[in-house]
Amino acid sequence: MLLLRRCHGLTRFGHVHIQRHHLPPAVLSHAARLCSTHDNTSHRHLSGFSWKHGLAGLLAGAGAVIAFGLHRHEAEHPAAAAAAQTAESSSSLPVFGQEEVSKHRSLSEGVWVTFRGGVYDITDFVAMHPGGEKILLAAGGALEPFWALYAVHNQEHVLEILSEYKVGELCAEDLKKQEPAESSDPYSTDPDRHPVLRVNSLKPFNAEPPPEILTDSYITPSAFFFKRNHLPVPQVDPASYQLQVEGLPGGAVTFSLEDLKTRFPKHDVTATVQCAGNRRSEMDREKQVKGLSWGISAISNAKWSGARLRDVLLAAGFGPDVAQWARHVHFEGLDKDVTGAAYGASIPLNKAVSEEGDVLLAYEMNGEKIPPDHGFPVRVVVPGVVGARSVKWVGKIAVSAEESSSHWQQYDYKGFPPGTDWNTVDYKSAPAIQELPVQSAITSPADGALIDSSDGFLTVKGYAWSGGGREVVRVDVSLDGGQTWQVAKLRSSDEAHEAPPPPGRAWAWKLWELTAPLPPPAQELEIICKAVDSSYNVQPETFPPIWNLRGLLSNAWHRVTVKIIEG
Repeated sequence: MLLLRRCHGLTRFGHVHIQRHHLPPAVLSHAARLCSTHDNTSHRHLSGFSWKHGLAGLLAGAGAVIAFGLHRHEAEHPAAAAAAQTAESSSSLPVFGQEEVSKHRSLSEGVWVTFRGGVYDITDFVAMHPGGEKILLAAGGALEPFWALYAVHNQEHVLEILSEYKVGELCAEDLKKQEPAESSDPYSTDPDRHPVLRVNSLKPFNAEPPPEILTDSYITPSAFFFKRNHLPVPQVDPASYQLQVEGLPGGAVTFSLEDLKTRFPKHDVTATVQCAGNRRSEMDREKQVKGLSWGISAISNAKWSGARLRDVLLAAGFGPDVAQWARHVHFEGLDKDVTGAAYGASIPLNKAVSEEGDVLLAYEMNGEKIPPDHGFPVRVVVPGVVGARSVKWVGKIAVSAEESSSHWQQYDYKGFPPGTDWNTVDYKSAPAIQELPVQSAITSPADGALIDSSDGFLTVKGYAWSGGGREVVRVDVSLDGGQTWQVAKLRSSDEAHEAPPPPGRAWAWKLWELTAPLPPPAQELEIICKAVDSSYNVQPETFPPIWNLRGLLSNAWHRVTVKIIEG
């Protein structure tokens, strides 16, 4: 409690009773010294060390303080550390179900997490850390996806300190994710999802990550990648999987998963996928629309690996003669509704067969097999195009002179003028959405956040992306409601010296950041961002001119309002 009293930033959690576990003395003393240094300065950075990333903790930040403290503790007391490890391995710990773990998601109820089959009560640890809000995002669920964001934790000495908080084991059934379910429910075999996701719909499952973690990593971990399902997630046996290609000379051709992996070169494409309804909730505030109430996080970025669609079509018989009459390529998923109708979509032929189109039949996501929610074993990835065309669990491809007749191609995912309502809408009058317009949003600070004015500066972060391979070349940020503008710093990868994408093939988002002085005098700020792409397309200022009854293509300037408080 002495540590809590010395670190003023921790008191925002309220009164905390520490009674479960204790950190090693070296860790507490080192953290206390850092807190003391923090109290004697009015700055957020100490010798280049960021409080947010350095003290966000073992679970959701860089973990440097804890790792350093543990390293010292083990160096000073190696025998004690070894004895503790031996004692733990020989002890008999209780077994908990995931349902019980999920109940512990707050300081009042306790903060529990799971990792590699173990259950950990980290309540006291959260209470002692300024990064507690982010740590709480992992509460009640698994740590693994968070550690994919913060890879520094994948070290033995950090794992050992986590072991001090172990209180039990996760039951075998939950560990294998084989919870019993009623066969009458078509969603009963859907995969488990991380509780940090903000759910818009349970059946079918649709959810997005909290904005505050969306841009912590250039590559989005699959567990946090937004989930957009239209139907139940199908159970597909990879050993018997068959992809059927139709509409080409010689008749239908089938390819197994092994065929896709061995007969065709493996290509990697880093591409952002965005739902057509991203930021719909903002347009809905202008005037009611119909659709899932997506926030700003129905967008994510991943490294996709697989066979090029072009190569597969060529192997199946595509040639110049087909190009004379064909105009579209259809995709049909293995996900079906109760009538047996599958999800389907199509893209223009020139996108599908172009060497520069980079359309993939992907079987890997971020270097691992694609998870069930994202299309296992094979999905289509159409870079630069609305996510609705990147069909998951793809089972059939057809080359055609006509566009797909699927409901989702013909009667959804189309844009209409503001004056069109449900009494006058004619879906045949509008083309299906393919390439998306330029987009950006602020992920930090959050709308309504309280900003400490003690150091006189504010850091704003977010993402920006444009469809069609058009690279984002600038993000403008205003701290005063649009009166003045500053240019944010762009980041296009996690690599410091990565080459820029070829013109017209900028498939991935840009993360951006701006640190600027707070405008004086300021008690409340309206922060705005707007992106500009390589064709000098820019986001529209307001929603009324782009309002449409389905709330699609919602890309007006993004705005958040924050309050300034005295430090």
